[in-house]
Amino acid sequence: MSKLTLDIKPKAGFGEIDFGFTIEQVVATIGDAEDIENIQEDEDFNTVIMNYWNLGLSVFIEGRGAEKSIVSCFETDNANARLFGELVFKMNEKQITDLMKANGFSDIETEMEENGEYRLSFEDGMIDFFFEDKELIAVNWGVLVDEYGEIEEF
Repeated sequence: MSKLTLDIKPKAGFGEIDFGFTIEQVVATIGDAEDIENIQEDEDFNTVIMNYWNLGLSVFIEGRGAEKSIVSCFETDNANARLFGELVFKMNEKQITDLMKANGFSDIETEMEENGEYRLSFEDGMIDFFFEDKELIAVNWGVLVDEYGEIEEF
């Protein structure tokens, strides 16, 4: 087990954990989750959420159960998380937008969520930034996984 580098990598992963890792690879990298949720939407496809509360991290595993399930998404609220070398939780919406654009992401969408959170999304990076009272509270990013447990092309 190694120490996790808190680097948000759109379309690639988080620190030493890449999209496409298995549950076993995640556990070998950062240890057992403190809490595990299992969401079975249908008999052929399921989602497992591995929560690491001490790291401010949730790892989403999707696929065909034990047969083929892989890391598909991350969510963090860790204040020390970095995006392209910058401490993202110290940034405002404009700074995040400028940073994302400078790194080639420009397909922007915004929405006020029903719970009062404001969402800034970059569809081309499959990444969402959630704000409450203009303060960043969480970042969620991922990839699409098909019914065979394989990452779909972007």
